[in-house]
Amino acid sequence: MVSLKLNKHSHKFHIRKGDIVKIISGNDKGKIGEVIELIKPKEQVIVKGINIKIKHKKSNREGELGQINQIEYPIHSSNVMLFDKENNVASRVGFIIDSDGTKKRKLKKLL
Repeated sequence: MVSLKLNKHSHKFHIRKGDIVKIISGNDKGKIGEVIELIKPKEQVIVKGINIKIKHKKSNREGELGQINQIEYPIHSSNVMLFDKENNVASRVGFIIDSDGTKKRKLKKLL
Protein backbone atom coordinates (compact mmCIF):
# COMPACT_ATOMS: atom_id res chain seq x y z
CA MET A 1 0.00 0.00 0.00
CA VAL A 2 1.35 3.40 -1.01
CA SER A 3 0.55 6.34 1.23
CA LEU A 4 1.17 9.99 0.57
CA LYS A 5 2.84 12.04 3.26
CA LEU A 6 0.66 15.02 3.96
CA ASN A 7 1.31 17.94 6.26
CA LYS A 8 -0.59 17.66 9.52
CA HIS A 9 -0.98 21.42 9.79
CA SER A 10 -3.10 23.40 7.38
CA HIS A 11 -1.01 25.68 5.18
CA LYS A 12 -2.15 29.28 4.84
CA PHE A 13 -1.96 30.18 1.16
CA HIS A 14 -0.76 33.58 0.01
CA ILE A 15 -2.93 33.26 -3.11
CA ARG A 16 -6.57 32.43 -3.72
CA LYS A 17 -8.66 30.82 -6.43
CA GLY A 18 -9.08 33.23 -9.35
CA ASP A 19 -5.84 35.18 -8.69
CA ILE A 20 -3.46 35.99 -11.53
CA VAL A 21 -0.02 34.57 -10.75
CA LYS A 22 3.45 34.48 -12.30
CA ILE A 23 5.52 31.28 -12.26
CA ILE A 24 8.90 31.98 -10.65
CA SER A 25 10.62 28.60 -11.12
CA GLY A 26 10.41 25.42 -13.17
CA ASN A 27 9.87 24.72 -16.87
CA ASP A 28 7.17 27.38 -17.19
CA LYS A 29 9.20 30.13 -15.48
CA GLY A 30 7.98 33.61 -16.42
CA LYS A 31 4.54 32.53 -17.65
CA ILE A 32 1.37 34.12 -16.28
CA GLY A 33 -1.93 32.36 -15.59
CA GLU A 34 -5.04 32.19 -13.42
CA VAL A 35 -5.34 29.91 -10.38
CA ILE A 36 -8.05 27.31 -11.04
CA GLU A 37 -7.79 25.19 -7.91
CA LEU A 38 -5.99 24.99 -4.56
CA ILE A 39 -4.87 21.63 -3.13
CA LYS A 40 -4.39 22.52 0.53
CA PRO A 41 -3.08 19.24 2.01
CA LYS A 42 -0.22 19.13 -0.52
CA GLU A 43 0.30 22.92 -0.64
CA GLN A 44 -0.16 22.91 -4.42
CA VAL A 45 -2.07 24.99 -6.97
CA ILE A 46 -3.37 24.32 -10.47
CA VAL A 47 -2.81 27.24 -12.86
CA LYS A 48 -4.68 27.55 -16.17
CA GLY A 49 -2.39 26.82 -19.13
CA ILE A 50 0.66 26.02 -16.97
CA ASN A 51 2.42 22.66 -16.38
CA ILE A 52 0.44 20.85 -19.09
CA LYS A 53 1.00 17.11 -19.42
CA ILE A 54 -0.35 14.70 -22.04
CA LYS A 55 -2.51 11.84 -20.77
CA HIS A 56 -3.35 8.92 -23.08
CA LYS A 57 -6.72 7.27 -22.55
CA LYS A 58 -7.37 3.76 -23.82
CA SER A 59 -10.67 2.96 -25.54
CA ASN A 60 -13.15 1.11 -23.33
CA ARG A 61 -15.38 -0.46 -25.99
CA GLU A 62 -14.91 -1.90 -29.44
CA GLY A 63 -15.14 0.68 -32.19
CA GLU A 64 -14.45 3.51 -29.76
CA LEU A 65 -11.29 5.51 -30.30
CA GLY A 66 -8.72 6.27 -27.63
CA GLN A 67 -8.00 9.86 -26.65
CA ILE A 68 -5.02 12.06 -26.00
CA ASN A 69 -5.89 14.67 -23.36
CA GLN A 70 -3.87 17.67 -22.21
CA ILE A 71 -4.25 18.19 -18.46
CA GLU A 72 -2.93 20.94 -16.18
CA TYR A 73 -0.98 19.34 -13.36
CA PRO A 74 -0.41 20.98 -9.95
CA ILE A 75 2.69 22.92 -8.98
CA HIS A 76 3.88 23.86 -5.48
CA SER A 77 2.51 27.13 -4.11
CA SER A 78 6.03 28.42 -3.38
CA ASN A 79 6.74 28.47 -7.13
CA VAL A 80 4.08 31.10 -7.89
CA MET A 81 3.89 34.79 -7.05
CA LEU A 82 0.90 37.14 -7.16
CA PHE A 83 0.92 39.28 -10.33
CA ASP A 84 -0.63 42.69 -11.11
CA LYS A 85 -1.45 43.20 -14.79
CA GLU A 86 -2.06 46.95 -14.50
CA ASN A 87 1.46 47.68 -13.21
CA ASN A 88 3.04 44.59 -14.83
CA VAL A 89 4.74 43.57 -11.58
CA ALA A 90 4.93 40.38 -9.46
CA SER A 91 5.45 40.67 -5.73
CA ARG A 92 4.82 39.16 -2.32
CA VAL A 93 1.48 39.77 -0.61
CA GLY A 94 0.98 42.29 2.17
CA PHE A 95 -2.12 43.37 4.05
CA ILE A 96 -3.49 46.85 4.67
CA ILE A 97 -6.42 48.02 6.77
CA ASP A 98 -8.69 50.54 5.07
CA SER A 99 -10.29 53.51 6.80
CA ASP A 100 -13.53 51.53 7.18
CA GLY A 101 -11.65 48.75 9.03
CA THR A 102 -11.59 46.07 6.30
CA LYS A 103 -8.41 44.05 5.75
CA LYS A 104 -7.30 43.91 2.09
CA ARG A 105 -4.46 42.19 0.25
CA LYS A 106 -1.96 44.36 -1.59
CA LEU A 107 1.32 43.70 -3.37
CA LYS A 108 4.33 44.67 -1.24
CA LYS A 109 5.98 46.46 -4.16
CA LEU A 110 2.90 48.70 -4.47
CA LEU A 111 2.55 49.57 -0.76
